[in-house]
Amino acid sequence: MSTQHYRYNGTVELESGAQLEGIDIGYHTFGKLNAAKDNVVWVCHALTANSDVFDWWKGIVGEGYFFNPEEHFIVCANVLSSNYGSTNPLSINPATGQPFHLDFPQVTIRDMVQAHLRLANYLGIDKIDILIGGSLGGQQALEWSIMEPERIKQLILIATNAKHSPWGIAFNESQRLALQADATFNNGTPEGGSLGLKAARSMALLSYRGYKAYNIRQHEDDDNITDNFRASSYQSYQGDKLVNRFNAYSYWYLTKAMDSHHVGRNRGGLEKALASIKAQTLVIGIKSDILFPVEEQQYLFQHIPKAAYSEFDSFYAHDGFLIETDTLTKIISSFIKTDVRGKIIELQKIA
Repeated sequence: MSTQHYRYNGTVELESGAQLEGIDIGYHTFGKLNAAKDNVVWVCHALTANSDVFDWWKGIVGEGYFFNPEEHFIVCANVLSSNYGSTNPLSINPATGQPFHLDFPQVTIRDMVQAHLRLANYLGIDKIDILIGGSLGGQQALEWSIMEPERIKQLILIATNAKHSPWGIAFNESQRLALQADATFNNGTPEGGSLGLKAARSMALLSYRGYKAYNIRQHEDDDNITDNFRASSYQSYQGDKLVNRFNAYSYWYLTKAMDSHHVGRNRGGLEKALASIKAQTLVIGIKSDILFPVEEQQYLFQHIPKAAYSEFDSFYAHDGFLIETDTLTKIISSFIKTDVRGKIIELQKIA
């Protein structure tokens, strides 16, 4: 299914005070909204993903899976700054007639959610039965549940946090330094910063996977080699893959948006903001995640009023939220089918 497009022609004021004169939002829908309008599953995507959730989250969303179009009206929308159908740094700046590039205004997680509120209204969605996201997607879902507590019935947060940590910000800044080190980043061309983007992706992978995954997947069988290691070629290959489907400017702004994440900003602090959530909430952590460690998910569980908590281990570390779909299905199905609010869901009991 191809990307659908929603155009909002009004003035959009961003959290920074900057304005965008109209915005585009790329999105996908699957299934049909039922008469009661109570079968909406809204998926918030992570950093460089797109709105085709059937493509990147196969195993938990799609035909025959837990969230399926036979039962649910599934929506996933592309975030502002991303180049998969939404307004982004390569969009045309109406003031100049040229792409924004680095003149694009800074966008926060809150701004991304404000854009998606407009899309939800356009689609006639008054209530979201299940709002789910991992990583940056979880940050969006959390923001939305605070901005519109009455619209969200059930909230599922995976490998995410209430505010982005200095550790996570340091990873992102290191990647942006790689972008800046590429002399073409300031050239004002769509391909600008491609080598920097390749290096940035290589850095990011280290935070997504970690020591154990590399030791298992990139292990050398030949003890005599001194160069051209599997781990080296893997980093280069993954960097090229991102360069072929993304751009350095969107990456720059998306990492900045992730850094901005703090649900307590201008709301009286984190605990007060989290206490305002009315949705029945499931928080899921991954024990091996070094980018979003489980203490961040435990904090959410402790401060969201109607929350349940589960965690699992995966040698994929943070990327486990994309890959361990069987495990996630077991945890989520237990939460949805049973009143487990305020409890810790033990995976071994439902496996």
